[in-house]
Amino acid sequence: MRGWRIAKIVGVLVILVIGYAAFKDDIAKAWQDFHVRLVEHPTPKKTVWLDQGITKEKLSWFYHADQGTRTFGFPYEWFMALEQPTISWVPFTRVGLLSDPAYLDRYGFIADTIIPGKEALPIGFAKGSVMLDPTGAPWKNPRTKQEMYGVGLTCAACHTGSFTYNDTAVVIDGGPALTNLFGMKQGMGISLALTRYWPGRFDRFADRILGPDSTIDDRETLKTQLDQVLAQYKQVKDLEERVAAQSILEGYGRLDALNRIGNQVFSLDLKKPENYAGSSAPVHFPRIWNTPWFDWVQYNGSIMQPMVRNAGESLGVSAELNLTEPSKGLYKSSVNLKKLFEMEQMMKGDTQPNAKDGFPGLKSPKWPADILPAIDQTLAAQGAELYKIRCQGCHRPPVTSEAFWDFNNKDWWTKNQAGEAILKVENIKIAHIGTDPAQAADMLARKVAVPEHLGIKDSRFAFALGELVEKTVNYIYDNRTPPTSPAERKRTDGYMPNELRGELAYKVRPLNGVWATPPYLHNGSVPTIDDLLGDPEQRPKKFYLGSREYDPVKLGYKTDPIAGGFELDTSIRGNSNRGHEFRKDYDENKEIEGVIGPALSADERKALIEYLKTL
Repeated sequence: MRGWRIAKIVGVLVILVIGYAAFKDDIAKAWQDFHVRLVEHPTPKKTVWLDQGITKEKLSWFYHADQGTRTFGFPYEWFMALEQPTISWVPFTRVGLLSDPAYLDRYGFIADTIIPGKEALPIGFAKGSVMLDPTGAPWKNPRTKQEMYGVGLTCAACHTGSFTYNDTAVVIDGGPALTNLFGMKQGMGISLALTRYWPGRFDRFADRILGPDSTIDDRETLKTQLDQVLAQYKQVKDLEERVAAQSILEGYGRLDALNRIGNQVFSLDLKKPENYAGSSAPVHFPRIWNTPWFDWVQYNGSIMQPMVRNAGESLGVSAELNLTEPSKGLYKSSVNLKKLFEMEQMMKGDTQPNAKDGFPGLKSPKWPADILPAIDQTLAAQGAELYKIRCQGCHRPPVTSEAFWDFNNKDWWTKNQAGEAILKVENIKIAHIGTDPAQAADMLARKVAVPEHLGIKDSRFAFALGELVEKTVNYIYDNRTPPTSPAERKRTDGYMPNELRGELAYKVRPLNGVWATPPYLHNGSVPTIDDLLGDPEQRPKKFYLGSREYDPVKLGYKTDPIAGGFELDTSIRGNSNRGHEFRKDYDENKEIEGVIGPALSADERKALIEYLKTL
């Protein structure tokens, strides 16, 4: 038996050698298709959480709260059984599991060790309820016939940040993630393909899913399930290749979230390939502290209602949604409104914003002087004066000041339907701020084809999406027993109407905690605050994303070349690093697009940076 196995391995190796000689160009292409470039981070000696006003128990819940998503298109049990998308050139050799937190760390997912001793998936992964298979039936294990469960990403996957300094990792709750979501989905597809076709992999996978005593029929059924999922992955890959000319790579810490939500619902769920659009406008994952108290959200200030925003995000990461079979309930979905509301309330808090306590709920992080170098308070005081002159006009006074809490200022504050104070965030025209227009412009220009049976009146993407998500939410409200009352709907919707807008503008928000949110501008095209405040001609034209090492002097991640990192090229549309500029040719009596103030000296930049650390 041993001799037969050795002979089999040698035979496979010979075939591989001959195949490489004959088809090396094809193999090079295959290697490109079966390879994910990933950063390998050094392991920190310890990980710490800052006090941001939420208990560890609540954060632990939030990290894994199931919002109804089925992000990967296969069950949780598969996720735990699949091997990494790595080829071992010795056939039948085992490789590590895909679900290994140390491996998922390379995609930017943070290990959840907030409660010591508690076993958990990485931050941002949730095991869900019973999952439907590609035919729409409950997904079942071929041998045991037991129903299988969904697995998907949560809000925390994109909105939990992290940086390292001197071998200490610091988790920033509500901060921008450094995840590479497109790379992860690519890795999932490769893992599935290798499981199906690479020698030895399917048998190991089947043993984990079915058990070693499964029958041939059980295994053939499992192969059929694999083929169905692979067909779905190929469909998406083909669509991505079709729109590749309009797409740009996102890399670590960025995602063209709105276009990808549109692709999921208007193309994949609706089964309309013509609605698939390129990912032309990646944005840096936004920080989310205080956002429940803003009147508009998204970088282009396009969405008002919290529930529509959150349910739309859930649909975008593949919650189940029926848009094609009226007999099964149009707009029937796996979106979990209860969990979405509970997460929003955790972020919002139980009290009203006020001058004494600031915003309730999730707080912005405070500079950890026990980890990072101490703030130079004398220099920060000088920076505070500069902030009043150069920043406060758009970003408002600091949230720690009494001036910020002038509720009588109707330009700053309004009220929601419950009479709660809501901060009015201004949309600044791109013609003034001068930053890359792609995110706002492409959302405004996109149209979608929608069939009459959906009852959607507007073909403009933003407005069609708003209608679709509202109908999905209402379906859930209407089909509860008893149906959700009008008063409860208002409460769950966050006491805000479903209003949408499309403008060539980007919103401006307070800067508390901004030091913990690199890289900068809405598309992450400027690596540090020092670069943002300095000579715009000296901003890095290309730099690497993927490192977590923090620079406490410039306020940003290290951007040196890093193996497996993503090189961001700011010459590409969608990646421009222009705008929000302090220049020598500034003239307060003459508007120049993108120029917002006079050039700052090196000393002024240092003082302003030191002050921003205090916010």
